[in-house]
Amino acid sequence: MWLGCFLVGLGMSQILPFLPLYLYQLGISDKADLSWWSGLVFSGSFIVSAIVSPFWGKLADQQGRKLMLLRASLGMAIIVTLQGFVSAPWQLLMLRMLMGLTSGYIPNAMALAAAEMPREKTGWALGTLTTGQISGVIIGPLIGGAMADQMGFRVVFILTGLMLFGCFLATWLWVHEQFEKPQKGQPVLNRRQVFASLQAPGFVIGLFIATMMIQLANGSINPILTLFVTELSPDQHNIAFVSGFIAAVPGVSALLCAPRLGRLGDRIGSGKVLLAALLMTAILLLMISMVGNVVELGVLRFFMGFSDGALMPAVQTLLAQQTPPKVLGRVFGYNQSFLYLGNVVGPLLGASVSAWFGFRWVFVVTAVLVLINLLQMAYYLHQPSYQAANDSHKS
Repeated sequence: MWLGCFLVGLGMSQILPFLPLYLYQLGISDKADLSWWSGLVFSGSFIVSAIVSPFWGKLADQQGRKLMLLRASLGMAIIVTLQGFVSAPWQLLMLRMLMGLTSGYIPNAMALAAAEMPREKTGWALGTLTTGQISGVIIGPLIGGAMADQMGFRVVFILTGLMLFGCFLATWLWVHEQFEKPQKGQPVLNRRQVFASLQAPGFVIGLFIATMMIQLANGSINPILTLFVTELSPDQHNIAFVSGFIAAVPGVSALLCAPRLGRLGDRIGSGKVLLAALLMTAILLLMISMVGNVVELGVLRFFMGFSDGALMPAVQTLLAQQTPPKVLGRVFGYNQSFLYLGNVVGPLLGASVSAWFGFRWVFVVTAVLVLINLLQMAYYLHQPSYQAANDSHKS
């Protein structure tokens, strides 16, 4: 599953950076039209994924999570390959939206690991899987850019499709799951019954919101990061390389610390790790809003990677600990919907705030939202319902 998460992260990240250039090659030359089409192509798959994720989670609880891994990897392999043969922007948009139907490899890998691993090793397992995705996301743009320069955009789509087919084969051959299908005639729980089966439903909803905020915090910064680097160093000649380095450096520190922080969560409690990581994120965002040069920005972005490496594994570990196995897929599916909503709302927020108030205010506004989420999670973690559920899982 680590290899699968690595290949999915690698495959997706090596395509995304040059999608606007691919649209230009397909005939969109006007800047305003290119921005509009790029927004549609980027967000189309996330919107569809947010809608269908609960359905895939429900099917995972009925048929097993390995089947969902196979469905997602094979679907991505086919649709990404087809994107290399499009002749018009609308065809690319349709295929990107179809990509949303194939979502869910990484969250289902997380859910499978959470179900199969001993409770006392859940944080370590999810942290380790996170390093697979992060490694792929770091390396992907470098490989994708090099292949696009040497072989053209269309070849990159085809080779990425073959890579994702390799992910399908690796999952089919090497991933094993101990799954018991529900008995025939056993009623399928509806949404209200799913939440009624949770000991601390309010806390679980709070974790959904935390997931959205984590993605929103990253997504609000990404669209303006290159422009912010340009503002800090207007005379920098290799601005593309510097911006790429600034964008990638949090992934390096996250890669180094994610399994260790997951293991720390197993020892002292993932709730404490989550609160500390949220506080660290808010402080660093406020500090970034006051930087005076690119070096300061790079150092603070590196430290942000430590909080990034802690946040999602902590949330997913807490979800796994709070959720009965029979509805684990459904709950992780709902969580994935909130993740995709963060991917959609974050860039819109960053673009709007920067247009009205400037780049630095994007970091300030994002920090305030993270602090609000920190207070919300601190409140839920001290509720008796969470404490009772946590004690039952420990026992």
